[in-house]
Amino acid sequence: MKKAEAYLTVYLSLTMTVLLSLFLALFEGVRSNAIRMESECIMDIGMDSILAEYHRELFAQYNLFAIDSSYGGDTTGKENVSAHLKHYLARNMSMEDIFLESLLYRDFLAMEPEEVDVTRVSVITDGKGAVFRAKAVEAIEHDAGLSLFTELLNWLEVVELNKLTETDVALRKKQVDEAIAAYNGKEVEVKENKFVTIQIDNPTAELEKERRKGALACVVKDMEAVSEKSIFQESLIGGRMALGKVNQGSLPHAEISGGEKLWERFLFQEYLMRYMGHYGSEKADKALDYEIEYLLSGMDNDISNLSGVVDVLTGIREAANALYIFTDEEKCAEAEVVALVICGLLEIPELADLLKVSLLLAWSFAESLHDVEVLLEGGRIPLMKTTDTWYYSLANALTGFQFVSEGKDDEGLSYEDYLRILLMLEKEDVLTARAMNLVEANIRLTPGNQDFRLDGCYVKVEASMQVSSKYGYHYELTRQKEYY
Repeated sequence: MKKAEAYLTVYLSLTMTVLLSLFLALFEGVRSNAIRMESECIMDIGMDSILAEYHRELFAQYNLFAIDSSYGGDTTGKENVSAHLKHYLARNMSMEDIFLESLLYRDFLAMEPEEVDVTRVSVITDGKGAVFRAKAVEAIEHDAGLSLFTELLNWLEVVELNKLTETDVALRKKQVDEAIAAYNGKEVEVKENKFVTIQIDNPTAELEKERRKGALACVVKDMEAVSEKSIFQESLIGGRMALGKVNQGSLPHAEISGGEKLWERFLFQEYLMRYMGHYGSEKADKALDYEIEYLLSGMDNDISNLSGVVDVLTGIREAANALYIFTDEEKCAEAEVVALVICGLLEIPELADLLKVSLLLAWSFAESLHDVEVLLEGGRIPLMKTTDTWYYSLANALTGFQFVSEGKDDEGLSYEDYLRILLMLEKEDVLTARAMNLVEANIRLTPGNQDFRLDGCYVKVEASMQVSSKYGYHYELTRQKEYY
């Protein structure tokens, strides 16, 4: 019996040794896999945590998500983001938040981050602002209407076919007036042996005085109400880009090409129209009141930007009006009668054709001032006019030009629609740089953001982590996260 008991003891000892070895192997396997899984989970949570630190003002004002790598300081860089990430990883690996952890629990994994580095990033200004445009498009792509896009394409077709942005009617008017003025001082034989010296008073002279004042002074009733805000562009992202002094990311970004590009361009400008102000629809507490006008003119101050846009609009309207008026037989006949009467009094009939052209061009200019004034007052003006939509008579254009208190039309394009056309005609890289200037300038006006830099804002981050355990395990992970 004792011999049997001895066999049993040896058997159980050998069996327990094998079972204990198996148990310890399984235990270490569980620990190893748990450390690996925990490392991955904690890395994902840590990456989500740094993305959750998006810049609040950038989101509030422009609906853009990005990490400000300066965190409100004056120094940007991946090192700052790495420090924040390491802090989150260490907190998630520790047991310091567990109640009575030193008394009731033992750390089964005993993990800690050894090295944490943000290795690569995508900066919102990368690709000369391509990333900024892409994020702006994402912010608005579900709200923009296809019908507006189709209308805009039709408007652009009218502008391009009729060369409304290329035709310089003011130059043509100047050349015609110079040809008329060349007759002054000439002696003409009106009867046999009777000579007179020609002296012509051009009936369009008063309108030319209005032209010399500048279109803005002609179409804005109260110039004192026009904003005088200004910015210092050299200190903004556009100025730094021109000097090559911007932070660059190393992660690739998608390029847009082909048929999608026009649609993306439309979405980007609709984003600008929504999040930036313009004359008549200014946004409060901004560096400039006329932001869309700045995008188109690029000057340092509101007055110059508004004046530049008004000049362009006046030129477009003048070209469109001149194109129409020379096809209107009734208006051409009226101008011809006036020209013949003047030339008959002066006894120089050969001047009638030149004077007729001068009158028609002056008439077009007066009409264009009316058009731009109506637009700035919130009315609508069609791209190409008809007899029904023409406002001034020739007599009123020459003698009675004044600000319009009535005449707003519900048909045609609004000021915003004309701005859309001009934005579509502007160079994309220029438009993007100026838009980023405004974003940076406006964010700097908010508390705690006086040193804000767009080229310190990350929209995509790649980070690596080396994690160790006091049980002898080491793992290395790399993750990428971005805003969607």
